[in-house]
Amino acid sequence: MGISADPVDRQKEFDEQNNLGFPLLSDTDGAIAEQFGVARRLGPPKRATFVIGTDRRVLAAIGGVAGELNMHKHADDALDALRSG
Repeated sequence: MGISADPVDRQKEFDEQNNLGFPLLSDTDGAIAEQFGVARRLGPPKRATFVIGTDRRVLAAIGGVAGELNMHKHADDALDALRSG
């Protein structure tokens, strides 16, 4: 699943344009970002990906400056975590 601060209508449009194949959730009030430690005082939440196992444990957390500046590296790191998890 994906979670973003974008409103539901923008999530739907993004999904339709990209055929994601997984649910997108809207966190417009930032509650989920706060719980996962990726909220900012100003601006959008930090880009972060959490790989969560079937036992609900966080197996990997992908983020940091490199991931925010280069979404392709971020996605590659997340895919590597999924493959090795």
